[in-house]
Amino acid sequence: MAPLFETIKSFKDVPINSDGVDTVNFLDASDDLFGSKVFGFVQSDIRSNISASLGVRTFFENHQDSSQTLEELVKSEAASGDQRKHGTACLVRLLRGLALTQCALKHMQDHPKEELHVCFKSAYDSVLKHHHAWVVRGVVYVAIRAVPYRQDFYQRISSGEPAEKFDPELNSWLQALEEIISRMKQFLENGGYGRM
Repeated sequence: MAPLFETIKSFKDVPINSDGVDTVNFLDASDDLFGSKVFGFVQSDIRSNISASLGVRTFFENHQDSSQTLEELVKSEAASGDQRKHGTACLVRLLRGLALTQCALKHMQDHPKEELHVCFKSAYDSVLKHHHAWVVRGVVYVAIRAVPYRQDFYQRISSGEPAEKFDPELNSWLQALEEIISRMKQFLENGGYGRM
């Protein structure tokens, strides 16, 4: 059986052109995030923002012609006059969850001796904490303690493959995701569509 990291859709495979980040490939990569059980608390939030009745995928499916890229999706929703902007709000929350994951895993790569819960706590404090009330923060800190041990995480996604094979793949995945997040953060904030 192939290692999980070889079978999931990678952010490095998400096309980015002058119009923006390809919506379908981005959603597929986001939905495939290391399997459904590895980071349960993050994954459930990410999936709800993708597929909720008013989520990003729903908006895309109802407006495919004007939503081929994430940027077009946001502009299309803004032009529709819908004051609720559920698709954009879900996209912002989705990007925040991905930014948390990217930051935590980058921290893990940069600090090979630290356990994942330490990496996620550090990432949460810098990426999401300022968006949450103190009650939510407490719940998140408890949930962070449920992330797998570093060794178990590596075992799960590498299926026993050596770190020398997995680490370059993870680094390219993280770099591609960071590029998408940075691009979308700038687009959203400069356009007044949302704050990451």
